[in-house]
Amino acid sequence: MRRRDFLLGILSVIVLAPVNALAALWNKSAFESAQLAEATKHLNIDVEIPSQDIEIIVPERAENGAIVQVEVRSNIAHTEAIAILVENNPTPLIANFMFSNGAEPYVVTRIKMAETSEVKVIVKAGHQYFTHAKNVVVLENGCG
Repeated sequence: MRRRDFLLGILSVIVLAPVNALAALWNKSAFESAQLAEATKHLNIDVEIPSQDIEIIVPERAENGAIVQVEVRSNIAHTEAIAILVENNPTPLIANFMFSNGAEPYVVTRIKMAETSEVKVIVKAGHQYFTHAKNVVVLENGCG
């Protein structure tokens, strides 16, 4: 084996390893689910506990569903993940953010909403799932 081939092989393994690791974290079936219940099932969520310890800041009325700002903060100890779902969207699971130890469980993002719907947040802490939701009235369709 030539030295150049060996180095090229090692380099390709180094470059592709992070891609494979990220692919393992990507839950394709959950993100492609067309129903809210199906998406939560693919996230391995059995029981959701309602919680006021999840702060959701969304507009009551969105002029344009193509750009709706969502701000989420979890005040639940040991938060590991925050999932944002919109039931009336073609694919309800919008995002699933994971946090390492010590990271502040806070997210600000902009999402698309197809129509008026609840923005549902599910927080994973330990082996439990907590949920809270807020309704957003969409005046102009954003997913069409």
